[in-house]
Amino acid sequence: MTGVLPITLEDSTKIVQALLHSGKEYICVMKLHGTSDEEKVKKVLSEFEDLIYQRPPLRSSVKRQIRTRRIYYLNFLQMDQRNVLFKVGCEGGTYIRKLCYDIGEILGVGAHMQELRRTRAGPFTEDSSMKVTLHDVAYWFAEWKAKKEEKTLQKFIQPMENALTLLPRIIVRDSAVDALCHGANLTAPGVLSIDSDIASGSIVAILTLKGEAVALAEALVPTEEVLKLDHGTVATLQRVVMPRGTYPKVWRSGSRE
Repeated sequence: MTGVLPITLEDSTKIVQALLHSGKEYICVMKLHGTSDEEKVKKVLSEFEDLIYQRPPLRSSVKRQIRTRRIYYLNFLQMDQRNVLFKVGCEGGTYIRKLCYDIGEILGVGAHMQELRRTRAGPFTEDSSMKVTLHDVAYWFAEWKAKKEEKTLQKFIQPMENALTLLPRIIVRDSAVDALCHGANLTAPGVLSIDSDIASGSIVAILTLKGEAVALAEALVPTEEVLKLDHGTVATLQRVVMPRGTYPKVWRSGSRE
């Protein structure tokens, strides 16, 4: 497989779970094991644009149990004899080689994944202005080692907040930041603003007024309820990403915010 691969460094490894579950886009070459009509192929591809059931293949890093994954779009691009080129946008954790196998079964001729290129991973796309190759990284890292100029690092390393742009956001007061960094759950008084589409149980990014990432959390109540609350927990922390002491401590142990 080729294409987009976000790589996290140091403290930014704490937000990997946000990237793992984010949407992906692939360009795939599927090899049919028999001949099939192009119109039939297009029709079968369109039938997979929905919530599908998948059992991970034998060679996979997860337990082989049936699970659901959503296919947002599956666009036919081209067909050359038994080679079918298509673009698929899907939920994180979707196995494209298993998708090809299932498509082949429905077509009645069998199929396997011949080539795969990831063109999007979460907010990062193949045509992004910040895209770099491994050759770029090697060159700029050598330059940084020689000159020790921070601006050189900025050519191939992005702020971790860029990886969270697709997550719903909760902006918190400065007075709540250090308590969160110490593991306290987010309560209603600490919320300054909140995205309008947050649902209970969804993963959210907690940010400061300056847009700095504080933590990943699970929302306990939807946006409309948060706006009505003046006390109580609104989100439980899943992963703290900001170091303690970044913001001054304005809370007391054993007291409620």
